[in-house]
Amino acid sequence: QVQLVESGGGLVQAGGSLRLSCVASGRTFNPYRMGWFRQAPGKEREFVATITWSGGSITIADSVKGRFTISRDRDKNTVYLQMASLKPEDTAVYYCAAGRSLAWGSPNSYAYWGQGTQVTVSS
Repeated sequence: QVQLVESGGGLVQAGGSLRLSCVASGRTFNPYRMGWFRQAPGKEREFVATITWSGGSITIADSVKGRFTISRDRDKNTVYLQMASLKPEDTAVYYCAAGRSLAWGSPNSYAYWGQGTQVTVSS
């Protein structure tokens, strides 16, 4: 089994920055990719960013491109989401996910999920 634990969320003013972390554990942890999604109240879960675990290939959603970056530290089994120039519309619960699918944009492509961390951006 694989466990994912996110941290780093909080309240920040518009224009500020946050870094989310996701630590993975479990004997069977061997993903093809890790991803970040977010879900605002009343909205569907939305793709934010993904990185392949081995090669580090990155895809970023257009809505956050140029403001968010994703990275991973394989030695620490950790994936990061660095968020800058935050906007009130970035307010959501952010989820870390892991999976072995070649597809990356749908939540259905990921088998494991963290519990989520709240990010609130005030105007």
